[in-house]
Amino acid sequence: MPNAQKDAAIADLAEKFRTSTAAVLTEYRGLSVAQLTKLRTDLREHATYSVVKNTLTQRAAQEAGVTAFDGQLEGPTAIAFITGDPVEAAKGLRDFAKENPLLVIKSGVLDGNPLTGDEINKLANLESRETLLAKLAGAMNAQLSQAVYLFAAPLSQTARVVDALRAKVETEGPVTDEQAPANEPEAAAAEGSTDVAEGGDEG
Repeated sequence: MPNAQKDAAIADLAEKFRTSTAAVLTEYRGLSVAQLTKLRTDLREHATYSVVKNTLTQRAAQEAGVTAFDGQLEGPTAIAFITGDPVEAAKGLRDFAKENPLLVIKSGVLDGNPLTGDEINKLANLESRETLLAKLAGAMNAQLSQAVYLFAAPLSQTARVVDALRAKVETEGPVTDEQAPANEPEAAAAEGSTDVAEGGDEG
């Protein structure tokens, strides 16, 4: 491969490393072209599966600051550059490897952190982002419903009390000054002056 083509290939791979949220290194020794095509199709929604040259990939990884594949770029190599859901991509690789044991999941990198083959399989066992978001939304809706009930209960009780008071006022009418009882001190003073006047008449 001429140097210009090599440089272009390295630059392309380095850009894929930079723009991918994750990458999974695999060995595909013994797999047919038809099998690799099926794997590409299965991963298409979440990742790009590319057969790569080891020496060029090592240089591209170094340029992108990826060290997870150091010492592992041997044999027929292909990398899944993941731009979608890493969990779904890991599931696709795991499921394909179960049906086609010749695919070996060697290692990976996720958000700059290295992953072993076992860790990628554990990632595949997680629930997808969409499932987790759906569960979170369901939990939030349940909590909101409980909150609405808690807030609505005292408000409805208050409304009933206000309605009862309003009905009582409408039935009995508002209290006026004429209906109000006499001031207790003034009433007592009036009673005392009456007693004095009656006593003076008797004297």
